[in-house]
Amino acid sequence: MKNLTNKKILITGGTGSFGNALVNRLINQKVEIRIFSRDELKQHHMRVKYNNNKLKFFVGDIRDKASLEFPCKDVDYIFHAAALKQVPSCEFFPEEAIKTNILGSENVIKVGLKNKVKKIIGLSTDKAVYPINAMGMCKALMEKVFLANARKIPNNKTIISIVRYGNVLMSRGSVIPLFINQIKNGFQPTITTNDMTRFLLPLNEAINMVLDNINYSKQGDIFIKKSKSCSVEQIAKMLLKIFKKNKNPKYIGKRHGEKIHEVLATSEEISNSINLKDYFIIKMDGRDLNYQDYYIKGKKREKLFDYASNTAKKINSKELEKILKKAVNE
Repeated sequence: MKNLTNKKILITGGTGSFGNALVNRLINQKVEIRIFSRDELKQHHMRVKYNNNKLKFFVGDIRDKASLEFPCKDVDYIFHAAALKQVPSCEFFPEEAIKTNILGSENVIKVGLKNKVKKIIGLSTDKAVYPINAMGMCKALMEKVFLANARKIPNNKTIISIVRYGNVLMSRGSVIPLFINQIKNGFQPTITTNDMTRFLLPLNEAINMVLDNINYSKQGDIFIKKSKSCSVEQIAKMLLKIFKKNKNPKYIGKRHGEKIHEVLATSEEISNSINLKDYFIIKMDGRDLNYQDYYIKGKKREKLFDYASNTAKKINSKELEKILKKAVNE
């Protein structure tokens, strides 16, 4: 991992699951960690939990560019995690998702560039690939905003890159905490359809991925973890087994904007990637707007396939049980 000694780090949306996990990982290093969010109560809980002067708290909203100015002063790295993430909420309030996930992300980039930050890393989601819901569409455009700015930066003074992953285990609002809460309270875990699949990524692996991005990312890179997948039904049934409940899942039908399967990387992206053991690193297309050049020479493309949750390597039952038991006990 890159030496972060004496570095200053800003985490937007820093009171969330990602922010807490990153703080846990870095708190024993000689770093300053700035937590930026609009939720003063969650900041208070974090302040009490860690009781550490390495943490600096800033109340603000990425929608308000001015509120980012002071927290970004002299920062080395920005981890941009702030977002509206709930699919149904974004379906009903797409205007709000646009303000936060697209325009707010642009504010983070502009203020980061102004302050000559070394790297700005945006956290994205598999829902940004072939998006069918407002949250995914906004995240897809967030990625485009990051890449458009990356193309404009001379001499790589600030590296702008993206980390894209699927469902992070035990993150707030995700399905596993919902199932656990339902089972503990005597209810059946509610599943939309029995064939729905999702990528799963333990939170510690998400942190590893972001820190690897600091080490290795070049301008405009998108880091994608080759996550394993499983069916949502498999998760629910395994949790019922862990809690020793003789129940079956309850099937309720799809929610607003839900996909049956997710895609982490398209075949087009994979054709322009570095294919490593654990990652795809999608390289930025650095061509400019001189369209006439495209008619003279294009880019070769080999036949590849999407990296999708219904075709990716599956988590076996023993592995899933181990992962879920650990999540339940944390």
